[in-house]
Order: sequence, then C-alpha cells, then structure tokens
Amino acid sequence: MARDGEAKRSAARNARTGLALSAVVCAMAGLAYASVPLYRLFCQVTGYGGTTQVAEAAPETVWERRITVRFNADVNPKLPWSFQPLARAVTLHVGEPGLAFFRAVNLADRPVSGTATFNVTPLKAGQYFDKTQCFCFDEQRLEAGQTVDMGVSFFIDPAILEDRNLDDVTTVTLSYTFFRSLEDEAQARPPEPAPAGRSFAAALGRPAAVGSGGGSVF
Repeated sequence: MARDGEAKRSAARNARTGLALSAVVCAMAGLAYASVPLYRLFCQVTGYGGTTQVAEAAPETVWERRITVRFNADVNPKLPWSFQPLARAVTLHVGEPGLAFFRAVNLADRPVSGTATFNVTPLKAGQYFDKTQCFCFDEQRLEAGQTVDMGVSFFIDPAILEDRNLDDVTTVTLSYTFFRSLEDEAQARPPEPAPAGRSFAAALGRPAAVGSGGGSVF
C-alpha cells in the first residue's frame, strides 16, 4: 500500500510539473509574439540597432560641425527590382536639412510591391539621424517596367553635439534594403499541384464528359 501511495504522489508531482512547464512554454510564446512590436518601438525610441528617428521638421538653427552621410541600397533576391542611390554621399552641417534620392526600377512584367527596411551605421548614431519624409514610411508599388525616383528628407539632430560618445563620428551610412511585400509575395507564389489520383468522375465509375476543346471536363 505504501508503494502504491508513493506511486500516486509521484504521478501527481509529474502531472503538476508537466502543467507548469506547459504554462511556461505558453507564456514564453506569448512574450515572444508581443516582443516584436515592443522591440520595434524600443528601437524607434532609443535608436538601438541603428534605427533612425522621425521628426516633423528640421531645426531652424544650423551648427558648424559637419557630418558626411553615405547612402547604401540593397534588394532582397525575391524582389525583381533594381535599386540604387542617385548620389553616393552628401556632407551637411548638424541641423541642416538634407535630401537624397534613390532610383527603383521594376524589372518584372507585372506590377510588384515592395517595402524598405533601414538603419544607420555606426549604430550609435541612429538616434541622432532624423527623417522628416521618406519612401520607407509606406509600401511602394511599381508597375511593370516602371522607374521611380524615391526621396528621403533628413537632418542630423543637434543633440549629437552633447553626446561625447559621438565626438569621433564624422561619417554615417544610411542603408536601405527593399523586400517584396508579403501580400505580393503570396500572390506571386505558384499554385500547389493537385494531388495525383483518379478524377471524381472515375471514382464514381462514370465516364468523363468530353468538351469541345478536346479536354476532359466533369
């Protein structure tokens, strides 16, 4: 009897442990799902990972310090576009408004939509790189063979002058990577082949009707 009681208590402990582990897994999954928008918000607020900031307008005052902004452009292989900056670099005073253009060409024979991700290097400069307008704020759609020059307006936040950790920064690189939009990518995916086997008519033992085009129809 004692052995049976111990076995029951052990089974109960194992059951509680299993439930606890399941709860932990579910909680971790929920946290991971929620962490995506939270992480994105954190990056936008802090500039972590080279994430740039968004501002309504450039400051009215321009400071003496100058910083060179270089431009880099990449395209994910799933997006049939070419994409490149029209100018490789521009040098601006801190607080001075800047304007750069990137040229995108749809190389496909059908309309294609894309979305751009972006960051600034060195990563520590991201929080001081402010955009007022950018093509990356919205999904872009190009018709077959269409060429579009896309603009970005920006400035270097004067707060960079107060950050001693940024005193050594004289050049920053603004990088974009265009990806095919998820909806467009799903539509472009070829349909899955029908499973092999007999037709519905054959399964019922009925002859298939012959259409005027010579193919079998049901």
